[in-house]
Amino acid sequence: MLSCDICGETVTSEPDMKAHLIVHTENEVICPFCKLSGINYDEMCFHIETAHFEQNAPERNFERVDTVQYGNSESRSNTPQSPVEVSSSIHSACASNPKKSTQSLPEDANLKHEAFYSENLTEPRKFLRSREKQSGLSEVKGSIYATTYSPPECPFCGKIEDCSQDMEAHVRTKHASLLDTPLGDRHQPLYDCPMCGLICTNYHILQEHVDLHLEESSFQQGMDGVQCSGDRELAHQLQQEEDRKRKSEESRQEMEEFQKLQRRYGLDNSGGYKQQQLWHMELEVSRGRMHPSEFHSRKADMMESLAIGIDDGKTRTSGIIEALNRFYQHTATDVRCVWLSAVVDHFHSSFGDKGWGCGYRNFQMLLSSLLQSDTYDECLKGMSIPCIPKIQSMIEDAWKEGFDPQGASQLNNKLQGTKAWIGACEIYTLLTSLRVKCRIIDFHKSTGPSGTHPRLFEWILNYYSSEREGNSKVVSTSKPPVYLQHQGHSRTIVGIEERKNRTLCLLIFDPGCPSREMQKLLKQDIETSSLKQLRKSVGNLKHKQYQIVAVEGALSPEEKVARKQASQVFTAEKIP
Repeated sequence: MLSCDICGETVTSEPDMKAHLIVHTENEVICPFCKLSGINYDEMCFHIETAHFEQNAPERNFERVDTVQYGNSESRSNTPQSPVEVSSSIHSACASNPKKSTQSLPEDANLKHEAFYSENLTEPRKFLRSREKQSGLSEVKGSIYATTYSPPECPFCGKIEDCSQDMEAHVRTKHASLLDTPLGDRHQPLYDCPMCGLICTNYHILQEHVDLHLEESSFQQGMDGVQCSGDRELAHQLQQEEDRKRKSEESRQEMEEFQKLQRRYGLDNSGGYKQQQLWHMELEVSRGRMHPSEFHSRKADMMESLAIGIDDGKTRTSGIIEALNRFYQHTATDVRCVWLSAVVDHFHSSFGDKGWGCGYRNFQMLLSSLLQSDTYDECLKGMSIPCIPKIQSMIEDAWKEGFDPQGASQLNNKLQGTKAWIGACEIYTLLTSLRVKCRIIDFHKSTGPSGTHPRLFEWILNYYSSEREGNSKVVSTSKPPVYLQHQGHSRTIVGIEERKNRTLCLLIFDPGCPSREMQKLLKQDIETSSLKQLRKSVGNLKHKQYQIVAVEGALSPEEKVARKQASQVFTAEKIP
């Protein structure tokens, strides 16, 4: 006969016991001491042996005693106890408080005997029950089962209830604080970590948990801040290096542009008229275009001219105004009327001033006309056409007198020995210092379509036509020529045409035109094509800005002083 360890039921064979145990495994297995459920049979046995060691002690003690009494004849003969006494001892053990027994038992006793009792629990039981049947100890058996499966007793206070449900309610109500999940905490609020989602049952625990997150975050931010600070410092250094290179490059470009401007305007200390003239003549000799004897002859003439300060006249062409008068009288049928300036000579650039001497050559043209007029005899008495170095010296003298200090500072108060360009302001300064009355008119913006300056043409027409006499086609006025300046070049206006279609055309002497071309105008029969280099229509003058210097007579010494004082804050007269 086999007995079930769970419920005590006996069966006749091992297959019946297996079938019986299946019923237990399918049904819920409940611990008879603490009503633990939800585990299988083997786990329940292990739980009882470990968690309820003292409660299960009477059965083990009985098995041990029974084994000792009936294991051999010697032990039986020497054992003074009877089955009735054993049963009494078991009842006495079971009646003791389980809680007290558990507390008095050393904790390591459970650990030491855990493996032994879990492995050998079944065999003693089988041996005990078989001996019960053989020896007929039915009374002992009843006592054991009555003790083991008696009504449940509270493990904490010893109270006995009728059923396990009542005991469970008693424990959860009276001893809730001693359980793993106290009764009072079943409805306690839960707290979720806002960073990782961990659920905490206590607010203080959650706060400590979140503080750990914040410390970790702060540390990471500190590391990131160190890295970020290093990156910013590196970026700042790279930006500073880039700015330094950019500024260095800008400074280099500015210096190059400044040097170009210095070379362009002759302020690079590369020599002046004399050095350039000699260099070009030597170049002509080296190329075979000039004989060495001619070189020495021209060099001697140049040195003499520079010594006395008078132009050698080799670039001068005279008689052009007279030739134009004859041409308009007998030819030019498409011209209704023409006004010509007073007699003026043409001067063109030479080797010594090529590329920068146009302002000086235009002054020579203007002065050639003034020297032939009685109006300016007093202020220009004894003068001849000066050479370019002499003109430079005369302008420096005017600066020393106090004329145009701003212009002087821009040219470093020095012109002699340089290739510095001069413009309308320097011409005005030089003429005023010679007591020649003049004024500057600034056509600072376009007044016609396509960037043209029709107002400039109208002003020149009014300047010359004020002396028109009768209905003559050609009007030879006593007005000096007009100095015309624009960006990069200057020329001299010697007259103006009015065509039959009422369009205007200026007559201009250009210092860039060589003498051989100008001399073609001295022929008796001037070809109309030869005038092309002189004629400039409205469509031919499209520079952004033009300035003119117009001579209006002579100045008294008092007027000269007044003009000098006015030149301290000199401004040109602007034509809108």
